[in-house]
Order: sequence, then structure tokens, then C-alpha cells
Amino acid sequence: MTVSSIFNLVALLVTLAAGFGYINHRWLRFPHTIGLVIIAMAVSVAILAVDAIVPGLGLETSVRRTLTDIDFEDTLMKGVLSFLLFAGALHVDLGSLLSRRWAISLLATVGILTSTLIVSGMMFFGFQIFGFQIPIAYCFVFGALISPTDPVAVMSILKEVKVPESLEAKIAGESLFNDGVGVVLFTVLVSVAVGGGEHGDVSFVGAAELLAVEVIGGVVLGLATGYSAYRAMKTIDQHTLEVLITVSLVMATYAVATRLHVSGPLAVVVAGLFIGNHGRQFAMSQTTREHIETFWSVLDELLNSLLFLAIGFEVLAVTITGQMVGVGLLAIPVVLLARLVSVAGPITVLGLREEFTKGAIPVLTWGGLRGGISVALALSLPTSSVKPILLATTYTVVIFSIVIQGLTVERVVRAAVRGG
Repeated sequence: MTVSSIFNLVALLVTLAAGFGYINHRWLRFPHTIGLVIIAMAVSVAILAVDAIVPGLGLETSVRRTLTDIDFEDTLMKGVLSFLLFAGALHVDLGSLLSRRWAISLLATVGILTSTLIVSGMMFFGFQIFGFQIPIAYCFVFGALISPTDPVAVMSILKEVKVPESLEAKIAGESLFNDGVGVVLFTVLVSVAVGGGEHGDVSFVGAAELLAVEVIGGVVLGLATGYSAYRAMKTIDQHTLEVLITVSLVMATYAVATRLHVSGPLAVVVAGLFIGNHGRQFAMSQTTREHIETFWSVLDELLNSLLFLAIGFEVLAVTITGQMVGVGLLAIPVVLLARLVSVAGPITVLGLREEFTKGAIPVLTWGGLRGGISVALALSLPTSSVKPILLATTYTVVIFSIVIQGLTVERVVRAAVRGG
């Protein structure tokens, strides 16, 4: 794409986000990001209907071509995601996370592995029910890409729903960290499934080693780059330059993580937590804090709007048949069941030595939203006969999660926590 066409595409997306956001705020009154998904999907369905009635217009083909130009997977995983993760981590209280470190750690590791195992095992038979012969290795891949909760979707909903502080810290902390673990697990399992990839031939023992190296390496890198930015900001008091330092921190951290083959998402989250807590307290003046918070809040809102708008339009880029819809609908209760087990296990074990907020298990289960990251991971799969099936199944689960779970989280919180 030329610079001019990129500018025109971005201008179109921002204009649509603003226009759809206005329609939602003025008339529909859904939470902002959910409203964008619903409106974009409605427009997508309208385009499909018009294209079926008047095929000569070629609307669907034109929109598909535009979506292909965006390259959702590459844009999200290597661009937008790093900024959104940093913006989310920047506003998370590290003290709250550390006080609940065992719950968050278990949910982000044991929980992800448990969910992946349950989803992959059940969907291996679920795909067969609808006539799809999906190899067990690719069922594990599907389990890995659909099990992590999406920090972008989760934290956008937390802005709209009042959740007890103890539960909010667990939900936010888990989503920030299990995303990084999930992406690493997915990458390793894809290498196993295709018998190679960037890591060469990988055994399950080798997969475990790669998982540990990428996770630990990402945490260490995030601490190193976060500390470097902190030291630079501590020696100056110039808010515009310090805002620029935070932007460069995100981009440099993710770029270095990619070169070192460690987890970029985890590195960015750790750097964001460091700057948002230690940096905010010891390296920023009040003016700098206000400017950094304002800048990252606006950027977070803009990128969130574009991301959820793109998710709504992705329906035009996904090949869906009746069988695919059926297996997608089957996957919804499977994923929720896996989420329930993966939450209930760690919470029950930890409940023997500490007290949890009433309703923690149902709220964590229903509030564990899936989002754009799962779609992006599915889109990144190597081209094969199973990719369209896994992509359609993923998209079905994600849309249910964002729209249905997202709109009803507050009711679940009221019923489970407040008893009303």
C-alpha cells in the first residue's frame, strides 16, 4: 500500500469509529466498544444482503479487499496490541496485584493450561460431530488461542461495570498476564502442529522449555526496559519529552522482544506496570503524571475503537457455512465450561488458606471475555484446510463473548456478589 492509501484507510476507519460511536451514544446506549461491534456487524450483514440482491455492485468484494489490506493479525499483534497492553498496565495498581499474586499467577498459568486441555479434548469430538476431521494437534492450537481472556476486551468492560476492587484486580491482572502466556503457548503449539515453524521441529518437552524461556525472558526484558525509561525520566522534568519516552519504551520493548524471541506482550505489560507504579511515584511531577495519563487514555480509547470496529467488520472476511456456525455454537458452552473449571480449581485450592470475595468464581468465569487477540491468532495460522474452520469457530465464540457476556456481566456481578 502507498502512503496515500494508508492515510485514506486510516481516515475511513477513524471516521467510521467516530460516526458509529456517535450513533451508539446518541441512540443505542450500549457500552462504547460493544456498540461499535454491533453496529459494524449490522453494516456487514447489510452489505452482504445488498450484494446478494445486486451482485453487480461488488460491495462485499470491495470491503473484503480493504480488510485484507488492513492485515488484522499483523496490525494487532505487532502494532496496536503493545500500546493497548501498556495503556492498561499503566493504570493498574501493582500493590493490588502483588497482594493477589498467587491467584493471578495460577489463573494465568495453570488456568490457561487446564482450559486448553479441556477445550482441545472436547472440541476434538465436537468437530467430528459436524463432519470436520481436525487433527488433535490443531485442536490443541484452538484451545490455546481461545483460552486466554482478552485484556483489551476485559479492561474496556471494567470501565463500564462496577466490580468489587478485589475481583477487579484479579480480572485485570489475570487478563494482562494470561494473554502473554497464551500467545506463547499458541506459538509453541502451532510449531508442534506443523512440525516446525520458526523454532524448527518441536517436541512437547521442547515446547515446555520454549514456553518457560519466552515467559521468563519477557518478564526480564520488561523490567530492564522499564527501569531504563524510569532512570531517564527521573533525571528530567519535561512532560512532552517524558510522554515521548513512554511511547518509545513500548515500541522498543516490543521490537527487542521480537528479535530475542521472548514474549513481547508480557514484556510490555511488565514495563507498563513498572512505569505506572514506581515511575509514577518517584520519576514524575504532577504535571507529567497528568499529561501521561491524558495521552495514554486518549490513545487507548482511539485504538480500542478501531480494534472493535475491525472485529465487527471481520464477519465479511470469515468464510462461514451452516456446519461452521453449528460447531461455533457448540464451542461456546465448551469454552465456558473450560473457563469455569480453570477458574474454580485455583480459587478452590487457594480458598483453603485465604478468603475470596463472594461470587468470585461466576464473575471470573463470565467476565473472562475473548476478543481481537483470539481472532488475530486464528488469522495467523498457516494456510491449510483446517484454518477456515478454526477461524469461523473462533469468531463465533468471540462475538458471543463480547456482545452477550459483555452486556450481561453487570447482571452477573449483581446476582453473584451483591445477591440481587
